[in-house]
Amino acid sequence: MQKIEPGFRESLLDYLRKNHADICRHWFDDIEPSEIRDGVLRLVVREPVQLRYLQRCCGTHFTEAAQNVTGRLLVVRFVSPDDEAKLEAQGSGAPAEVDATSERPAWLDEQMLLSPDYNFDSFVVGPGNRLAHAAALAVAAKPGRAYNPLFIHGGVGLGKTHLLHAICQSLLKEQPGLRLCYISCNTFMDLFHEAVRAGRMTDFRNRFRTADVLVIDDIHFLSKHEQTQEEFFHTFNALYQVRKQIILSSDAPPSEIPDLEERLTSRFLAGMVAQIERPCFETRVSIVKTKAALHELNLPEDVPSYVAAKIDTNIRELEGALTRIRGFAMATGQPISLELAKQALDGELATRSGNAPSLQSIIESVTRFYDVKLTDLLSKRRQKSIAMPRQVCMYLARKHTRFSLEEIGGYFGGRDHTTVMHAVRTIEEKAEADQKLQAEVDRIEQDLLQRASR
Repeated sequence: MQKIEPGFRESLLDYLRKNHADICRHWFDDIEPSEIRDGVLRLVVREPVQLRYLQRCCGTHFTEAAQNVTGRLLVVRFVSPDDEAKLEAQGSGAPAEVDATSERPAWLDEQMLLSPDYNFDSFVVGPGNRLAHAAALAVAAKPGRAYNPLFIHGGVGLGKTHLLHAICQSLLKEQPGLRLCYISCNTFMDLFHEAVRAGRMTDFRNRFRTADVLVIDDIHFLSKHEQTQEEFFHTFNALYQVRKQIILSSDAPPSEIPDLEERLTSRFLAGMVAQIERPCFETRVSIVKTKAALHELNLPEDVPSYVAAKIDTNIRELEGALTRIRGFAMATGQPISLELAKQALDGELATRSGNAPSLQSIIESVTRFYDVKLTDLLSKRRQKSIAMPRQVCMYLARKHTRFSLEEIGGYFGGRDHTTVMHAVRTIEEKAEADQKLQAEVDRIEQDLLQRASR
């Protein structure tokens, strides 16, 4: 057993900020190193949602940081305070293995991973989202009694998912034993079809109809799926009749979802339907500042206003602009300034002339197609499921934008230009030999060009 030396946490976080800035969050300061025993460094995380997020997304990065800081071959394990107390109670004896299931709250559905970033404190309220925010707060305070169902709709990247995560986290904080199921509509449909094929509809129905709160993201994907609509109708009724809370999000209001059964439309309209609109300039400035603080990005006072003036589409574009600025700063080795932000974003905007896809739209198309996260693409992870989409991004960025190899590499986590060259060559060679990959790249390009021509 080895006690943690003073300053260890600071050294660990400094390494992460220098080498994995994309994953760093301000709440990392709340992580408490415990001790090193049998080659395992235990890090105590008090918030269950943060704990689960770190276990699922950050173990590799923290292990790398711990090994570099200590010079030892260690493995990092994130544990809850309860598990830490059990291990300490064993004294000098060999510690029992901390089973991942013991850190998993009873409410957790394996399809669900809540982001600690998306809570009410970090949600910026403005004229375009005030009603949706107020309704979300009311539902979080009185589930099943305030607004049921709660139906939030709006364009892509405007904060619908943020509000859904915030409601879930608020509910679970007040009622840790709540049976909460948060799932995407596509996953709901996939599980339904699997249950039909396997003859396990009883298990499927028990899973969703016994929930205290059912949250489904992107419910508009039910469009044209008659069988799934039928099943969801009965699931909705089963929960509604016993006053269990139902929360839905969609890109369109209920009446404008094509080929949605009238009986579902009427049930959606029976609750609170709240729209989220594009943020105004003042709201966008606040969003940029909030996102920068979350990612520990120090911005001069004039940069948020500049970014907000340049980008008026949605929050994802604003976040992408911050990522672009950070990548540009890493690639050039310069501190962030208004001039650097202008170079980063003016270069991006220049590539949009002639209906050319932007780098941000390329990333959005690739992450959506391969169902990967932006943070994974920008990370150092090399798993095939991440490396291939990252290479496709670099290939398309080189093909469809005017950015240099160095700029593209800087955007993707400060990578060297040779990495981009290797990615481009790899995709070109593999696509020639692999018809499936060629078809995937063609479909992404078609999506890009269609979106750019709108």
